[in-house]
Amino acid sequence: MDLPETTFLGHSTLRLRMGGRTVLTDPVLTAAIGPLRRVVGAVDPAELAAVDLVLISHLHADHLHLASLRRLPRDAEVVVPAGAGEWLRRHGVPRVSELRAGQRRTFGGLGVTGTPADHSGHRWGPRLTHGPQAEAMGHLLEADGLRVYLAGDTGLFPGLDDVAGQGPIDLAALPVWGWGPNLGPGHLDPAAAAEAVRRLAPRVALPVHWGTLAVAGLRSVPRVGGRMRELLVRPPHDFADAVTAAGHGTRTLVLPPGAAAGAVAS
Repeated sequence: MDLPETTFLGHSTLRLRMGGRTVLTDPVLTAAIGPLRRVVGAVDPAELAAVDLVLISHLHADHLHLASLRRLPRDAEVVVPAGAGEWLRRHGVPRVSELRAGQRRTFGGLGVTGTPADHSGHRWGPRLTHGPQAEAMGHLLEADGLRVYLAGDTGLFPGLDDVAGQGPIDLAALPVWGWGPNLGPGHLDPAAAAEAVRRLAPRVALPVHWGTLAVAGLRSVPRVGGRMRELLVRPPHDFADAVTAAGHGTRTLVLPPGAAAGAVAS
């Protein structure tokens, strides 16, 4: 069975074609986000022209980026976690709807179910209480006889096993790092992502959330810079090695930012 047409545009941004819809996840499309700089090539505008559905996992600026959303077609529907819709409309995004974990909606021939995640849902971070907040989530996509799990940004959580309990997963997109030299709570590193593979048993696992963003100037700082340069390339390969060593039977597909699944040998 083939995989959906899938392109990894960097960080947590995937372009998928399923059920007659062109889906974009957590779009990060600009050269900079605050202090973060894009360290890989720019996104080809041709990848965005046909996008008609956008899935947002949570409100952090490296996942819900307003300047990137404004680069998308005006008629694209942006689906955000429940409670975030009005805030996004006030910021000029015209077509917004909401989804919560456990809720299923249909978009043409594509079914989308919200799934839980273990991650801060506050726009400005876990220690703040003012400002917009909505529960972080993932998404389960079903169309064309295929099931795709998009974890969003998350740590391991007990309900992860329930995602696989809904039926076999053909492709699981799992975060394996971030944009800095360390990870805070609510994230997967390569070893934890390999444990997620054990629980989910997908046919194919695609590492995301790596190799795209870095704090400006950090790569040239003595001592820290060397680690940062390594972390921009190593996590997906460490993840693939951990999955193989554990003998899970899942194939890992490491796509460099900008690459499509069909363009890399399986």
